[in-house]
Amino acid sequence: MSDPRSEPADPEHRRAEVAANLDAVNARIGAACERAGRTAAEVTLIAVTKTFPSSDIELLRELGILDVGENRDQEASRKVDELTAAWHEPAQQRLRWHFIGALQTNKVASVARYASVVHSVDRLRLVAALASAAEHRASPLRCLVQVNLDPRPVPGRAGAKPDDVTAIADAIATAPGLELAGVMGVAPLRGDSDAAFERLARVALQLRRGHPGATLISAGMSGDLEQAVANGATHLRVGAALLGSRPHAG
Repeated sequence: MSDPRSEPADPEHRRAEVAANLDAVNARIGAACERAGRTAAEVTLIAVTKTFPSSDIELLRELGILDVGENRDQEASRKVDELTAAWHEPAQQRLRWHFIGALQTNKVASVARYASVVHSVDRLRLVAALASAAEHRASPLRCLVQVNLDPRPVPGRAGAKPDDVTAIADAIATAPGLELAGVMGVAPLRGDSDAAFERLARVALQLRRGHPGATLISAGMSGDLEQAVANGATHLRVGAALLGSRPHAG
């Protein structure tokens, strides 16, 4: 399993801590859905486990969380292999793995091995690479178009410009081995999350006019999940509120 130095010293204490955090997050989601006139069943909670040990993923699964999000392929691949060895069956059969970080084309083949959903498709070149990597999968690789929600250009920020979303979505929808599932967005580092997620909802609506099955909206994290739910998010990517402050990656 993971480096023992990254494992919790007291597993029972860690279980109680994560269970309490999960209850609190579910309560927030339930309250946000009630205010928005939605049901909690419409929203999927993705546990973002970046820098946390595989033991936390096992614990989350025991607590009923089946969707796990990772940002870096090297770390995600290691955890998939660790859990596969521990469970004596592919970890992909017990969990749905979401790749939510920036994705380079040289990592695509590895990600396609374990991911159920890639949230960060933001350019045509990446679509072509994913289609090639997904050619021999047993099931299509679901893809979300990541939309840049910054009102002004910010160097280094991932995501397609809203005007480019249709072309990327069309490419995904017609690529063998891929399935267009919807859109993803990250709120600006400094800005109005509610306004950003409202923009994402408009992009999602426009996308569904040409692709009715692309119904997923991945938006919202620990600090802004309420605003995401209010604007129609179907998937929330929550890390710190579930697992606490992140340990330093080793």
